[in-house]
Amino acid sequence: MNGLLVACFVSINLMQFFLLPLWLLPTDPRWGWLLLPVALSSLTFWALIHEAIHGSLSGSRRLNHLAGRLLAVAYGAPFQVLRRGHLLHHGLSRTPRDRSEVYDDARVSRAQAAPAYYFRLLGGLYVYEWLCVPLFLLPRRWIRAAGRRLAREDNVVALMAEKLTQAAVLREVRLDACAILLLFGFGFWAYGSQAWLLALALYGRALIVSLNDNAYHYATPLGETRYAMSLSLPGWLARLLLNFNYHGTHHRQPHLGWRDLPHAFAAERGSFQLGMGTALWRQLRGPIPLSALAGPMPQPRLSSG
Repeated sequence: MNGLLVACFVSINLMQFFLLPLWLLPTDPRWGWLLLPVALSSLTFWALIHEAIHGSLSGSRRLNHLAGRLLAVAYGAPFQVLRRGHLLHHGLSRTPRDRSEVYDDARVSRAQAAPAYYFRLLGGLYVYEWLCVPLFLLPRRWIRAAGRRLAREDNVVALMAEKLTQAAVLREVRLDACAILLLFGFGFWAYGSQAWLLALALYGRALIVSLNDNAYHYATPLGETRYAMSLSLPGWLARLLLNFNYHGTHHRQPHLGWRDLPHAFAAERGSFQLGMGTALWRQLRGPIPLSALAGPMPQPRLSSG
């Protein structure tokens, strides 16, 4: 199944970057509507990369890594950047370094915190990932200098820069970055005057991935690194999203592949805290003051049934 999914998303991206602009659009502009389902499949695409990050995509470590790199290039960010960032998220979730909606109201106002929060929520997370591409083609000392300049107590930039500038890792990141620039550069060239279609589809990807990133953690208690909400979805839609909504179970058992998550959820008598739509929508309330999150762990509100 995972092999078929990898082949499917490789084919989708070949269509997006090659077949559509070079052969289909010149015959009829209405073919551009194919980019809508491509954009809507972004969360499934990310969930498949997520499987590779956790080593669950293939029983072969080598194939898992190669498939992860191939998918990540088509996604638009080097695999090691996505992998290291996500694994840091598992270790640091709800600590000062990884709580994107929380601001220290003793130091900044809500009005000061809101612009960066909404930028990240409405597509900025993907923009940050994409900006890593040209950054890692710079000399190593420049990358480290940029890391030191951007590092703060409330982000993981310093930790990422330390890991990603190791010689072997940096070589891989640079190779992936070159492949991304070639792929996306060719894509925009091939679309020509209709490049806005590709830009719009990529923004759809950015919006969907960014909106989903912190929905499972928004307004949850601080300091609970293994806690995340599981969100209810119809069964067919959960399977379509590779059971990514079972996020609480995933944080407690990150070694499990997507097909095992519903069984583990049932075995631990798991409950859904919110519906997926509600969790996505409530993030629009904006950043939350640090003083408001000093409370007990929220209790589940929806049963697993």
